[in-house]
Amino acid sequence: MESWEKDFRWLETKHKIAQSLGKEDLPDFYTILFLIGLQELGALPEEKFTKEQKQDLMHIAVCTVLSPSGYYISEGNDEEGWPHFKQLKPLPGFIMIEQENFLKDHILLYFQNQNFID
Repeated sequence: MESWEKDFRWLETKHKIAQSLGKEDLPDFYTILFLIGLQELGALPEEKFTKEQKQDLMHIAVCTVLSPSGYYISEGNDEEGWPHFKQLKPLPGFIMIEQENFLKDHILLYFQNQNFID
């Protein structure tokens, strides 16, 4: 897929997320990770999370979106219902922008698999 096509799909996905949340502002990359983490945890956005829990939610999102590519596998949930993952292989050594694009590709795949986007 061409770079402009990925950029278009990413923007389209951001619009669809904003619309589904009833928001006008488009979510940024980290907000999208946070929302995926919330979805995977099964938590309501009205809950108050600590800074550490918010980071944990984004980690859950990263592990979840990279699982289909064999980077992580779910080890189940702890007694509080939080998912835990085991890393199966090292992540590619990217610079920051490459890492973000790598994750964006996996986020788009995640939303496709969730039937949120085509």
